[in-house]
Amino acid sequence: MRAYSGDEPPELSKTRRKRAMAELQTLGEALAALPAERLKKIDLPEPLREAIGLIQRMPRQDEARRRQTQYIGRLMRAVEDAPIRAALADARGDSAAVTARLRRLERQRDALLEDETKLYEIAALYPGLDPQRLRSLRRAALKEKEQNKPPRNYRAIFQLLKDAGQDSGNPAAAV
Repeated sequence: MRAYSGDEPPELSKTRRKRAMAELQTLGEALAALPAERLKKIDLPEPLREAIGLIQRMPRQDEARRRQTQYIGRLMRAVEDAPIRAALADARGDSAAVTARLRRLERQRDALLEDETKLYEIAALYPGLDPQRLRSLRRAALKEKEQNKPPRNYRAIFQLLKDAGQDSGNPAAAV
């Protein structure tokens, strides 16, 4: 057994190496589960992108798919995984920035329902937003709430704000 000299990093145990490889395989499986459109947005080396594309086309959960997953795990060892994990979290909506954006949209919707003058502030934030549509959704949402009906228009306001934030070039509106 070698003594640790301090200049070189300690060698990982076989168990830890296997655990790290299994995590990379799991990360590769998560990438393969993403739709092709979201996968294009993640910066990946071309061999890894091709391997993921191949596993996405495999219809069955069989031995070939298992080997392909292992191959993806092997390719993942040569890639820095932190940016991939962050991009995957963003794609799944797990990131703090996405969560904060959704909470901000919820607060804007609630403020709009409380005070109609917030409509002008929201219209200034999202230039592509139709204020008339937002005003009519607000009235309908208030009416639904008054009549104890399902909050269909309440949800529609949120979706309208969310879509407007993604369509606008405003970095404060879209993350």
